[in-house]
Amino acid sequence: MYRGQSGMWSWLFHRITGLGVLFFLLIHIVDITLAGFGPTVYDDGIKIFSLGIVRVLSLALIASVLYHACNGLRILIIDFWPAGHKYQRQMFFAVVALSIAGFIPMAFFVVAPIFGRCPGAPNTCAPFI
Repeated sequence: MYRGQSGMWSWLFHRITGLGVLFFLLIHIVDITLAGFGPTVYDDGIKIFSLGIVRVLSLALIASVLYHACNGLRILIIDFWPAGHKYQRQMFFAVVALSIAGFIPMAFFVVAPIFGRCPGAPNTCAPFI
C-alpha cells in the first residue's frame, strides 16, 4: 500500500489533471460549436475568454496539461524500462519540477493582460474591466 508515498500522489494527480483536460475539451467543443451560430455569437462567446477569472481558470488548465503530459512520460518510462520502478520517487519529483518550470513562463503571459501588460505586443493590450 502506498500510504502517502510519491506513487499514490502521482496516481491521484494524474487522474485529477486528466479530468481537468477533459473539462477543457468539453469547453473547447462548445466554443467551436458557437461558430455555427454566426460570427456575432462566436465573437461574444470568445470575449468570455478575456475575463480575469477565465484567465485564472486557464492557468489551472495549463498546469493540468503540463503535469498530465510529463507524468504520462514518467509512466511510459516505468512501464518500458525494467529498472524504472526503482526511480519512481525521483521521477515524480522531476515531473513536478518540470511542470512548475513550464508553468511559470506561461502563467506570466496568461495573467499579464489582467494588469494591462501584454508581453510581445505592448500597443495592443488594454487592462480588462
